[in-house]
Amino acid sequence: MPDVVIRKRLIQVEEIFHEGGRPVAVPLRRGAALAVIRNPFAGRYVEDISPFMDDLNPLGVDMASALLEALGGDPQLIQGYGKGAIVGSAGELEHGALWHVPGGYAMRHALGEAKAIVPSAKKVAGPGARLDVPVTHINASYVRSHFDAMEVGIADAPRADELLLALVMTTGSRIHARVGGLKASEIKGEDGLR
Repeated sequence: MPDVVIRKRLIQVEEIFHEGGRPVAVPLRRGAALAVIRNPFAGRYVEDISPFMDDLNPLGVDMASALLEALGGDPQLIQGYGKGAIVGSAGELEHGALWHVPGGYAMRHALGEAKAIVPSAKKVAGPGARLDVPVTHINASYVRSHFDAMEVGIADAPRADELLLALVMTTGSRIHARVGGLKASEIKGEDGLR
């Protein structure tokens, strides 16, 4: 398979102290790791693209490690995660799906084999496009307080022959979460859902 050719990378971290209510003592931290790579399938149809997932595994591991470090380095601090991809216009949506396994398993491994499926979003778009990467709790997808999203993007990416790959991690629930549902303290940890 083709080499993974990286044009640029970005790590961003935001701290949220309040959303209109009382400021919290410890802010919620949300971070994203982004990589812009050449899409080896741009401009043509290739039947078997799945081997490229193996080529993306080292990038996923590196991005997950860098993001974890940017958020403090302690896997125990991370409570939410998600992933996504923006495919440049010469590609197809399925090229973004190549990120499911390398991105998801890299985060789950970095966090100590988290149990919940890593939510994902993808689309085909041009430079400057934004993507709302969905976020859920790392061990139980039904923990409502952790349903969230982080908008990501890079001004000059993806170009037509590129993929923008994203990983997102958070240190907690939405600030001022109060709409009920399963609480993080009630997780049974049996199936990644509850």
